[in-house]
Amino acid sequence: MKTKASNKSNELVDIFQHRLGWNKARIKFFVSFIIALCKVQTVCFNKLAQGFEGKAMVESNMRRIQRFFADFIVDTNLIAKIIFSLLPEKPPYRLCFDRTNWKYGKANINILMISIAYQGVAIPIMWTMLNKRGNSNTLERIAIVHRFIDLFGEDCIDSFLADREFIGDEWFRDLIKTRISFYIRIRENLWVDVPGKGPTKSAWLFNSLPLNTVHHYRKIVCIDGQWVYLSGMRVVNRENKIEFVIVASYRFDPLALAKYKDRWQVETLFRSLKSSGFNFEDTHLTDPDRISKLLALVCVAFIWVYLVGINKNNNGHPIEIKKHGRKAFSLFKFGLIFLAHALLNPLSINDLANCIKILSCT
Repeated sequence: MKTKASNKSNELVDIFQHRLGWNKARIKFFVSFIIALCKVQTVCFNKLAQGFEGKAMVESNMRRIQRFFADFIVDTNLIAKIIFSLLPEKPPYRLCFDRTNWKYGKANINILMISIAYQGVAIPIMWTMLNKRGNSNTLERIAIVHRFIDLFGEDCIDSFLADREFIGDEWFRDLIKTRISFYIRIRENLWVDVPGKGPTKSAWLFNSLPLNTVHHYRKIVCIDGQWVYLSGMRVVNRENKIEFVIVASYRFDPLALAKYKDRWQVETLFRSLKSSGFNFEDTHLTDPDRISKLLALVCVAFIWVYLVGINKNNNGHPIEIKKHGRKAFSLFKFGLIFLAHALLNPLSINDLANCIKILSCT
């Protein structure tokens, strides 16, 4: 008689066999890894090995993990296509562009990522490893953007959202050439060329505004040779100091700042991948290819968890609203709590079946 554990593994193997096309042994490992990750909620290999189900010893599971990351090649474009096929709404999408980095020993872990803004937590879909410290350069940004376009087309993109790191002549020129809208924050001390005024610090265009008042500068301005529109406001930051939020856009758009706000969803994503979810910084991997491979598995687990959270929230079990008016959990955290419980609790057979059905029905 088959156990509940073998049933859930077999169903997931069947689902991902169709999507990945790998041999069955690789698919079984893939499924075991994702199940373990959702249970132990860390990428630490020692703990993941303990979370694998079946009769194999922990040491044997550990060797399987090590062999996979040492020997197997994961096509991250294929992983991106799987995540894209599971997205909870149809395009066009607002793409968040950002970078996360940390150090392990002397190694710099630096990841440039495209994610999709959706209900508070962006969904990771494509990334590139930067084998260096610090900001991405123009060629690296252009390469990942065109990789996305080559896979999914321009029509699925509503706009690009990015922070102050992502500016520059060639970068803006390439985005404008694609005719895709963008909303990119610029530095308040950045010099812009304003027709009739000449070189002007961007903040000077918004310096007279009352606090928290949005203004859209009606004249087109030039940044590094590229013509854009600016929207801005004065705010009080966490250090209780005045700062400017100034956003460059391809077209004049009265909603530019409101759309740019969705970029913050990528910060919630990074917290979910790290301290609030899968503790990605627990990895001891330093080789960029292996880290990218690990991230591929984590991102598939992420979209499954996210879909579980959406399903539970929309079907009779909405996330609790606290007294201050905010939700008690993000959709991701809500889904992770529910899925982990379904995986760990032998009495949650129906809950687990529903979680698996979410993947099979998309």
